[in-house]
Order: sequence, then C-alpha cells, then structure tokens
Amino acid sequence: MEKPEILYSVKAQRGSTLRCKGWKQESILRMLENNMENAEIPELLVIYGGNGKCARNWESYHAIVKSLKELENDETLVVQSGMPVAIFKTHKLAPRVVMATTNIMKADWPTFYDLQDKNLTMFAQYTAAPWEYIGTQGVIQGTFETLSAIAIKRYNNDLTGRVYMTAGAGGMGGNQSWAMKMHGGVAIIVDADERVIDRRIEKNYLDMKVYSLDEAIALTKEAIAKKEPLSIAVVGNAADVFQEAYDKGFMPDIISEMCPCHDPISYIPSGYTGEEADKFRAENRELYLEKARETMKKQLAVMNAFFKKGVEVFEYGTSIRKECRDAGMPKEEAFIIPGFVSEYIRPLFCEGRGPFRWTCLSGDPEDLKRLDDLALEICAGDPLVERWIKLARKNLPIEGLPARICYMGFGQRKRFGLAVNDLIKKGEIKGPVGFSRDNLDSGSIVNPTFESENMKDGGDLISDWPYLNGLLNCAAGCDLIAIQANYSMGEAVHTGVTMIADGTEEADLRLEASLTVDSGIGVIRHAQAGYEIARDVANGKGKLTTDSIKVPLWWQPADKVTFGPEGMPMR
Repeated sequence: MEKPEILYSVKAQRGSTLRCKGWKQESILRMLENNMENAEIPELLVIYGGNGKCARNWESYHAIVKSLKELENDETLVVQSGMPVAIFKTHKLAPRVVMATTNIMKADWPTFYDLQDKNLTMFAQYTAAPWEYIGTQGVIQGTFETLSAIAIKRYNNDLTGRVYMTAGAGGMGGNQSWAMKMHGGVAIIVDADERVIDRRIEKNYLDMKVYSLDEAIALTKEAIAKKEPLSIAVVGNAADVFQEAYDKGFMPDIISEMCPCHDPISYIPSGYTGEEADKFRAENRELYLEKARETMKKQLAVMNAFFKKGVEVFEYGTSIRKECRDAGMPKEEAFIIPGFVSEYIRPLFCEGRGPFRWTCLSGDPEDLKRLDDLALEICAGDPLVERWIKLARKNLPIEGLPARICYMGFGQRKRFGLAVNDLIKKGEIKGPVGFSRDNLDSGSIVNPTFESENMKDGGDLISDWPYLNGLLNCAAGCDLIAIQANYSMGEAVHTGVTMIADGTEEADLRLEASLTVDSGIGVIRHAQAGYEIARDVANGKGKLTTDSIKVPLWWQPADKVTFGPEGMPMR
C-alpha cells in the first residue's frame, strides 16, 4: 500500500503515454484521476458535496485502476457502488464500464448510513461516482443561466449592481460567486466552515473573507457605487446570517443556498465551526442529525420570509425543502419557495439543452482553446452558446484537465462531437476528448422535489425516463453508463454517461448514436408531457437543429390520447 500522502495527491495523466490496452480505457482512467485531482477531501475519496465519492474505499480505488489498465477492448468492467465486482467479455462496441451506485430499496438516511458502515454502498452525488466531475465550472453555467432567467424576469436582463445572497462555498456552492460576477453583480456567500472558504479564496473563486454581515453589507455598498463585481465570503451559519439580514432590513435582490442539505450529516448546525462539527458528528450521529435539521428548518423559514417580502428566492437543488418536510415542517410551509428547474430552466430542457461538457484528456490547454473555437463555429448564431463560451474562456480558470461545460441542445451535441472526432483524426487535437454531462440534464433524472417537479402532465414521479436514457445510451454504444439513485435520498433516479472521441471510425459510430439518444430522450420526455417547444424540436422544427425524432403516427401528449375499448390508442 502506498503512503497516504501519495494516495491523497492523485493527478490525472497528461500526454500521449498509454497505460491501458486502449484509449477508451485510458480516457476513462484519466476521468477518474481528474475527479481526484479536483476532490474536496481526497483522503476520503470525497469529490464534492460533502459525501459524493468516486470509489467505495482505497482498496476499491486501486482495484478499479488495475482493472482499467488490464481491461481488453472487448470487455466490460462492472462497478457496484464504487467497488469493481467483475469483468465480462462482451464485444468491441459495448460500454467499457457499467456501474450502479446508491440504489437502495425503501431508502432513508439511517438505512443508507447503516449500509455504508457495513461497506456495502457509498454516496454517488451526480458526477462523483461516474468519474465526470470537472471542478466547480461544471455547475457555473447552470447558475449563470438561472441568474440570466431571473435577470430577464425581473431586472430588464441586467444584474449589474444587483446583490445575490447565498450560502455554501463547497465544491458545488463555490461556483456561485463566479456566475454572479460574470453578470456584473455582487455575491455574498455564507459558510460555517472557514476551511472551505479559504480553499475557494486560494483558487480565486472568492475575493475576500469577512466575519460579520455588517462588513459584507458595507463592502457591497461600495462595490455597487463603483459598479464593480465582487464576491464576499461571510464566516457564519446561513440560518443565523440570513435571519440577521432579515431583522436588519437588508434585502438582497436574489437569495438561494447551496449547503449540503441533501445530506444532513454534512450540514453544519448553528453554533458549530467546521472542526467542531467534524467532532460532533463522529461522537453522536443521531444528535447531530437532530441539531442539523433544526438549523435547516430555521434557514428555510427565513428564506420563506424573504420570499413573502418579494425577494426572488429559490431552492437550488439542495433538497432543503424536502429535508425540512421530512424533519417535520408542514409541506405547505416547506414548499413555499420554488425550485430552480421548474421556475427557470425547464424551457432549456425542452430543447434538449443541459450541462453538456467535454474534457481534453491530453491535458493541453491549446486543445481546449481549439474546441472553444469549434463550439462557436458549430453553434454560430446561438446567443446562449456564443455568450457563454466567450465569457467562460475569458473568466474561468482550468481546474485539473482542461474542460468546458456548455448548454448545447439536441442536434448540436452530435454535430459537435463528430467534428471533434474529425479534428483528432487530423491531428489538430492532441489527444482524446471525453464527453459527459451533469446528471441534471434534459432526460436523465427524475426527482419530484427538484428536476421533475411540477411537470405539465403531472408525471413528477415517473422514473421510466432515466432508465430509458440508460438503456438507450447502452444500446448506442456509450463508453461508460451509470445508473444512480440518490441525492434526495429515496426520491431520485438518474444516469451518468461518458462518450470518448479518439479519432477512430468506431468513435464516429458511437458518438453519432449516443449523442443523439442521450438528449433526444429528454426532448421526447418533455414533448410527451405536453411542452410545445419540445414537440417542435422532436418534429425537426426547433431553432437549434433540423434533426428530428421518429415518433408513432398517433403521437401526441399523453393526456390528449384517446384509448379504445381494448386499450389501444386512437387518433
């Protein structure tokens, strides 16, 4: 066994050296290593979110690495909740890796912790378990587009000089400062763990740290007067600081939070520092959970109070509303504020748009520059893509392997992927490129208190769609497919997928199919639910592409179908 200090400093391989028996396996191994290079707590294999891991334990991690190095080009590695359990001989076009993580019957947090203690499972998060995390950039565009929707809705499409008060500066929450600054506004981010804040300041994701709300307010007023974007970290508990702001009449323009509410054992109760919370949860987990949930309910209550005052307040996918409901808050009180998908992002999903991303596995920043140029060529005339790529390449640092996220939609992803593969063939790109996307995508998740909340047809609970996504991706020959059930414990199913461009004809075949079905099933999901934008896209009338999806002649939204006496649909 290697020494801990070596284990904890995993760095993704760069260059043209091949350690595996094929570039598919090598690329997937580099994606895993890139997760670790960007990890929040690498010694615990925690990538982000307080508990999202890339492997169940260090023995499993090393076994995965060994398996990928030995994997033949006609074999498939099987990973069960972060532990490699088998290698099967399949065929050349099969996925090289299939995995399932955190799928637990009758799930609740005590059940999960018990199973984790028995070394039977781990927590997947979204992109941690399937080795697709690219650092905080992975969620920055989601925040940027959410804020864009708010800007259009309330502020004449301009957030210059506006104030976004939020909480949570971890691997996910740390993105919020960049997104608001890219809009020209001021971000105030509260976090009880000063260690987390210091990591974000070190990586230039936060401009400064203060120890009181009054200091933050004074700095905010100065920045607004100078019309300068600014990000300020406040050391404190979100429930307490938000309440103080409300009591003092400080009314930000926008309020949200990205604390680890989805996992109450990672949420810090009021009155505790990060170090004190670590000790508390280790000594008495049941009492810790009780205190964390008490604080969480206070935090949501004051967010509700701001909302009633007219502030734009939303849940940003942390499951705070669901967790507070489960902790005893009445449902009508817990769900006062809206979730961001149903409120702002769903129109993008209807176009098959979502957090699509690519990772340059050569490690060469010049590859990323060329692909940024290519994205602008492929998506010329698309204001969303053009604005984002230009802002991202100017403002965002490279974390680990060079990577980019971009909300490309149905048709755009396929054209881009095939064009990238062609550049690799020509030698314009120095190494393979891994395509993935956040699991929070158009057709890859069901979560009735978040992504699939308030669906037009009432199908919030229908979990067929992510399973169809996984089956289609596997049929299309993706290189890695993952099925996960977690995040909002017991109420979410989602898929992760990776597709590799390596300049081969085989990659053309895989990419053309998988980059079509992955977002295409999301279009169909929303079209079936009755969203006209999605139906136009499915019929080849979308503004992004003329690609269409073949549908039955009688196809129409499910609530409009008339069924005959034998259960057959009628036109």
